[in-house]
Amino acid sequence: MYKAGEYVVKPNTGICRIEEIVEMDLTGDGRKNYYLLRPINDAKATLYVTVDADRKRLRLAMSEEEARDFIGHIADIDEMWIANEKMREQKYKEAFRSNEPSELVAIIKNMYLRGQERLAAGKKITATDDKYFQQAENILYTELAFSLQINKEDVRDLITKTIEG
Repeated sequence: MYKAGEYVVKPNTGICRIEEIVEMDLTGDGRKNYYLLRPINDAKATLYVTVDADRKRLRLAMSEEEARDFIGHIADIDEMWIANEKMREQKYKEAFRSNEPSELVAIIKNMYLRGQERLAAGKKITATDDKYFQQAENILYTELAFSLQINKEDVRDLITKTIEG
């Protein structure tokens, strides 16, 4: 169980601060304990997640050491290549729900390579690809910036420098 004051990552939302643990009956099934979360990018938003949520619903944000180690291993993560358009979008949704940073890297790598191929062929990047690319970068880079206490804009440069050696 997480504690008030800790920072967790919620799929499709990103980093949230646990403000408190509250007991409520949100579903009509009786009172349960919930984390009251505040996304760091939207202090006005309030989210509730059951305390018994599994790792796919919440996980602790990376520490600085974990973030540096993760960046050091990004080059080893394979891109998520799926040729079929409909299957690709489904796999992207599953990757976001998994709440695993390596899955976001696989999406980013695939989108980058796919985008380069499309541009070389004189085509634009599809709206779907661009949407998932932006979302994956935002969630991953926000967490890494938070953990490393740097600007989000500097994360891409840090990753590039680490990969290039």
